[in-house]
This record gives sequence, C-alpha cells and structure tokens, in this order.
Amino acid sequence: MRRELGQLSLADGLVEGGAGPNRQLERIAALVDWGGFERLLGEVYAAPVGRPSYGPLVLLRCLLLQQWYRLSDPGLEEALSDRLSFRRFVGLALADPVPDHSTLSRFRSELVRRGLSEPLLAELNHQLDAKGLMVKSGTLIDASLVAADGRRPRTDEPVEGRSDQDASWNAMPEKPLFGYKAHVAVDHGSGLVRQAILTPANVSDKTPFLALVQGDEQAVYADKGYDGWWYRRELALRGIGDGIMAASYWRRPLEAAGRARNRAIGKLRAPVERTFAILKRWYGYRRVRYRSLVKNALQLQLLACAMNLRRALVLAA
Repeated sequence: MRRELGQLSLADGLVEGGAGPNRQLERIAALVDWGGFERLLGEVYAAPVGRPSYGPLVLLRCLLLQQWYRLSDPGLEEALSDRLSFRRFVGLALADPVPDHSTLSRFRSELVRRGLSEPLLAELNHQLDAKGLMVKSGTLIDASLVAADGRRPRTDEPVEGRSDQDASWNAMPEKPLFGYKAHVAVDHGSGLVRQAILTPANVSDKTPFLALVQGDEQAVYADKGYDGWWYRRELALRGIGDGIMAASYWRRPLEAAGRARNRAIGKLRAPVERTFAILKRWYGYRRVRYRSLVKNALQLQLLACAMNLRRALVLAA
C-alpha cells in the first residue's frame, strides 16, 4: 500500500507561476532515469495490505536532498514543509503530507536491511556510463579517516562500553582518531566516484584495494601506502597498468628514476584528494552521522551519489 502523491491542484498551478525554480534540482531530476531506481527499490514497502506508505522513490530523493544541503532528519522534514523546490524534486504536491523524521529513519534502515546501499551507487554509475560520462582511463584509489559520531572512548575502554561499537581507533598513534575510514575509487578524467567502501578506522588502506579495482580501467593510480608486489602482480594479471607509487626503504632506497616516477604518478592521482576535500568541506563529512558501520556505509554511498549527480551536471553541460 502506497500513498497517491504528486496530484497537482489549482493551488499548485498558481504557486508554480510565481515561485522561482531551483534550476539545479530540475536539471538533476531530468538527468536521471528514475525508473531504474524504482525497479531497484520495487520491493520496498510493496506489501499489498497495511497502512499506505510513501513510495521509495520519494524517500530516496529526500535522502539525496539531505546530503546536498547537510540536513538532519528533523531539518529535512522542516525544509520539505517550507521549500517548494524541495517538494517539486521529491514529487510532493502542496496538499501532500511531508515524510516525518521517523519515516526517513525507517527507510534508511530498510535500505540497509535489504542490502541496497551499494546497488544505489552502482545503478547511478551505470546510467552515467551509458551517457558516456565515465572515462575509464584510470582509477584513483585512496582512503581518508572520518571521526565517529559520539564520545571518544578511552584508549583502554572495552568495546561494550563505547557509544559506537563498530568504530575503532586508527593505527597511527601520532594522530589518534576514533571513527571510520572511507575508501574510494575515483574515475580519472571525470572525477566521478565509481565505488566507495567504509571500514573501521584501524583497517589498513591496502585491505580493500583489490575490491576497489574496477576491472575495465586502463590503469590504477595510488600512493605509496598501497605499495606491494602482490598488488602489482594482480594488476598485471588483469591487464591493468600499474600506477602505484613506490615506497622507499632503508634497505632499498629509491633511485632517481623511481622518484621521478612517483612525482609523475602524484600529479595523476592528485584529483582524488579533491574528492575528499569536497566531501569534508562541502558535505561536512569530517564526522559520520550515525552509530553503526552499516548505517554509515549507506550514508557514504548516498554522498557518492549526491556528488556524482552534481558532477554529472558539469560533465553533461
């Protein structure tokens, strides 16, 4: 049972003529084939009986607004009540009730329960690739720490007593941080996020490296933290160019040629740092929003979708 939403009235027509539209939201709405997401979310709230619910596509668009405008659940509920452009984007008429904060929270939990976090980004990227926006000349791989949402525990505090039992201290004692680590694969040339993985902060950058290799790129570029003969061998077996910077060891210091190669790779992989800068400065992703790995992993996928949609507007212009 789903609510019938978006039925325009005379009041909607009168307001439509006098209100200034949000051009960016209109362009994003036109850029995406929302039918693909509707098919992906088809089983969510699809029971034939029961209390009518909001359609999952309406709620998904609400979650995207939440990322772009850095809104809490209550803040988004208030903004939907107040802003006509938000209502237009999600598909609500003036007479339609607004999803409350508990509805948004339950929808996120339902996405997590059904394992739909990563398929959302995969569906969007499939559409952007079909439009020719993915370059695939290379994949830029990197990771960045993100603080947990909650009290920082004592170093010796047991996991059971922590506010977020999935978060952990990172492995660098000189820069201690309690939280998570976001690992991303960015398309070189377009700047689109192809994949994103969230782990506790103590997981090595190298652990999800091979999972971030897409398989259809010409080369993979990464800093010296990913240096390892087994990764280079795996890239060679897959026919992918090796763009991993080489580390310098006291028993095997880098020669001039190795340092020159690192500088060249450093210039190629620099755009991945811009991705993290956008996440942290524009989207406030210095701290996660929730207190579990699965919920924060969903937020990272939604952030990647939100970033890619805005980036796609620039690429398609």
